Amino acid sequence: MKLLLDDRWAPITSEMGFLETHAEHAARAFTAWQAGLEAPRGIAVGARPLSGSLEQALSTLLPMTSPETRRELFIPTRSPWTAYVENGWGGTDAASPMAYMARTLGCRGLRVVAVPHTLRKDKGRYGAVMLEVYGPHQTAFLNYVRALGASNDGGRWVFDQSGEPFPFEKVERYQARRVRDRFTFDMLEEYLHHLGLSPFAEDFYLPEGAPAWLVEKSGTFVPAQTEYTLAQAREHF
Repeated sequence: MKLLLDDRWAPITSEMGFLETHAEHAARAFTAWQAGLEAPRGIAVGARPLSGSLEQALSTLLPMTSPETRRELFIPTRSPWTAYVENGWGGTDAASPMAYMARTLGCRGLRVVAVPHTLRKDKGRYGAVMLEVYGPHQTAFLNYVRALGASNDGGRWVFDQSGEPFPFEKVERYQARRVRDRFTFDMLEEYLHHLGLSPFAEDFYLPEGAPAWLVEKSGTFVPAQTEYTLAQAREHF
């Protein structure tokens, strides 16, 4: 896998969300949603633009936190899509926020997972390649339009799919004898290209003059709130 920034920012970038709208619009709508949820706890939520490189933008998510996330980042791209990552110490969890925001903003949303399988003798990561597409309206299951995934579930590879295939899909590959070959990283990259994204290329992000947007929470969090460096998160995961 040729992953974004050579996977230096995993687990933050091992999973990413995308919304088919402008970064500022997405960030401000997300801020309003979170502010309504957090106000009863006395936690403020604000958004501000960021200048600089992609890695400089990602660095504003640090330190990573658990059990609550405190910072989310919305990154413009050279396409109609905006990328989303967060600072939870287990990495970005894009499914719920992207599905909710797709309905709220009336646009498509994505969850993209690309994790190389490096597990050897209880060290390394379980591999996963996943794509979920959310729509602005109710479907047969919530607002999921299409979901595909091949992942190593505790030592056994599994393949799952739901929804109607897109015209560009290589559906014959889903019958491959080896489960992990049914949906590969190359297939994910190709499908995303058909949807207008090149999320594993650094120059796909931050077109000139378009800032990223950081959404940050401030206030008193749960007593068990813990901070982690990126190195600590990488060592664990």
